[in-house]
Amino acid sequence: MATLTHYIVLSSILFGLGAIGFCTRRNALILFMSIELMLNAANLLLVAFSNFMADMAGQVMVLFIFAVAAAEVAVGLAILIGLFRHVREVDITKFNVLKW
Repeated sequence: MATLTHYIVLSSILFGLGAIGFCTRRNALILFMSIELMLNAANLLLVAFSNFMADMAGQVMVLFIFAVAAAEVAVGLAILIGLFRHVREVDITKFNVLKW
């Protein structure tokens, strides 16, 4: 049986991996995946605490967060596709077309 401590440790590891991936990589797709990994780590913690406290509010909040995350991914990938068509690169250091 997994305890609350197991969920906290797993969520911390996932969030740390996402933060390391975000800070060290320059590929825009990897950055999006790292952000989603950090968001899912926070969602896992919300569900674990919601289950521990026997309250459904955390799980309902996770559903709203998933909806917002899906919209964020759709908009982010649309911007990325537009930039890729212009620059032909997914390296974020090459994206200077947004500067004045």
